[in-house]
Amino acid sequence: MTLDDDIQRVRDDVAALHAQLTRYNLVIWTGGNISGRVPGADLFVIKPSGVEYDDLRADNMILCTLDGAVVPGSPGSERSPSSDTAAHAYVYRHMLHVNGVVHTHSTYATAWAARGEPIPCVITGQADEFGGDIPIGPFAIIGDESIGEGIVATLANHRSRAVLMQNHGVFTIGTSPRDAVKAAVMAEDVARTVHIARQLGETIPIPPEKIDSLFERYQNVYGQKGTA
Repeated sequence: MTLDDDIQRVRDDVAALHAQLTRYNLVIWTGGNISGRVPGADLFVIKPSGVEYDDLRADNMILCTLDGAVVPGSPGSERSPSSDTAAHAYVYRHMLHVNGVVHTHSTYATAWAARGEPIPCVITGQADEFGGDIPIGPFAIIGDESIGEGIVATLANHRSRAVLMQNHGVFTIGTSPRDAVKAAVMAEDVARTVHIARQLGETIPIPPEKIDSLFERYQNVYGQKGTA
């Protein structure tokens, strides 16, 4: 497979996956974005700025270098990339295991971000998916690397694939763009469930050793033959 083939595959994946953000009500209007790293190259593909979701196609995704610069002459290069491009680029440069990044302003998760409060691990699904609390990242202004710096600093040595950037929204990382989308969907589901639980009264923390056990099973055993 050539580099051009790899770029096209990532373009196709990233364009198609944006439909999952609207399917799960994680975005409104043109807000939010997905990006994907091109395997074996210092490149990534990201959503263009200001384009409605119904108009997203593989050929208007933007190809960028890991410095966040648009590759001249590539399909879509006449458009501006997402305003979060510098943040995505920073994540790819500093987290080499990350191959997909998603950003949303999904309602419940962003409400937690507005409070500057991590989502406590009080349901088993959160332990499975995130291995503990979903942490809060620092307040940062959009448009430069500041958000990326906050994402990396918060998620370094953390099992969570989601971070709530204070007063802003949700960023998730993954081993692929699809994996990062799954994390964004699950983060909003967790945020909603725990919010509702808090309206009913005090929540019950899951003991750390049980969180570890749940995370280990879900990440390494769940889905294999013979497991429920």
